[in-house]
Amino acid sequence: MAEKTTKRIAYIDWLRGFACLMMFQTHCYDSWLGGASREGQFIKWSQLGGTLPAPLFLFLAGVSMALVTDRLRQKGIAANEIARTTIKRGGEIFLLALLFRLQEFLLGLPRAPWTDLLRVDILNVIGLSLMMMGLACRIAAAGGARDVQHLRRTNIVTAVTASAAIAAVTPQLWTTWEPHWRAWWLETYVNGVHTFGKPQPWLFPLFPWSAFAFAGLAVGFLLLSGWSRRNEAAALSLAGAGGVGLVALGILLDARPVQLYAVYDFWHTSPNFFLIRVGIVMLILFASYVWCRWGAGEWGFSPLIEMGKYSLLVYWVHIEFVYGGLSILPKRGVGIAKATLGLLAIFTAMTLLAVARNRLQGRSAQILAFFRRTARI
Repeated sequence: MAEKTTKRIAYIDWLRGFACLMMFQTHCYDSWLGGASREGQFIKWSQLGGTLPAPLFLFLAGVSMALVTDRLRQKGIAANEIARTTIKRGGEIFLLALLFRLQEFLLGLPRAPWTDLLRVDILNVIGLSLMMMGLACRIAAAGGARDVQHLRRTNIVTAVTASAAIAAVTPQLWTTWEPHWRAWWLETYVNGVHTFGKPQPWLFPLFPWSAFAFAGLAVGFLLLSGWSRRNEAAALSLAGAGGVGLVALGILLDARPVQLYAVYDFWHTSPNFFLIRVGIVMLILFASYVWCRWGAGEWGFSPLIEMGKYSLLVYWVHIEFVYGGLSILPKRGVGIAKATLGLLAIFTAMTLLAVARNRLQGRSAQILAFFRRTARI
């Protein structure tokens, strides 16, 4: 059993690569389409597809946290050490997010405002969510319990509770409970207010986005249970059915005439919409499993699996070639056909980058030795 959790799981990598693809198409069309191409159904469908990557990345961060935590527990590592390891990893991602913002600020000079250094983006919330989940897993292990199955159940309850609580208080934190008594650069991590005086839906504050990570954490531990490992196909099928149930529940609750919140915003803060999105993510998770097990997901070379292994790297690099000063096409200056060719170029380049990184992993010592031999010659 322990061996299985140490392997990379193909359908998880494939799904992360799929999220990268959806991110590419959203960013490319948003950055490059101009004139009449920015009107009509095409750009609307592209932006609709752009609502998927962020929930997917955060949900999969939660699943990965469950895999890592469970593996460390099976090795007998102490709960405090596991917490330090996982929280440290989250801190590293958060520091990388700050470094990324610094890079974008410097490359955007002299037009970039200094406040962009403190903008909360997807990497920021992933890093903080990992730290929060590391703390939650430590709390779930309080009392010194050593039974792995018991710890999984405790983690599921903790993760579901945290996810539900975050989703439930989000509407208030965006409206009636806005923490204006805090500096804007702190408040923005709560509700994405930034410098605009009110929450911005295009930013990624902890509320509600970290709730997707905790939902993924719960699903990850569910898939690691003894029964799920013995009956993987059935477990993923139940996850897909659960996704359908969450979508139906969210629609049903939203149709009720009585609303719990003074200010209602279905598309940005509603817990009902959160349920629907988590349900859709679980359906996509099931679909990726089916595609990789019985479809063509793992037939030969898979660009999505390659990119999924290093999604952080391809995210970091592609931004500058799409939105930055090194954009390969003029911003808001081309039509659909040319933007699509640019998208294909970005997809190909990021696939090659991921392949190169995958192939070089673990070979740094060999490469260094080669250059040393060359220097001696």
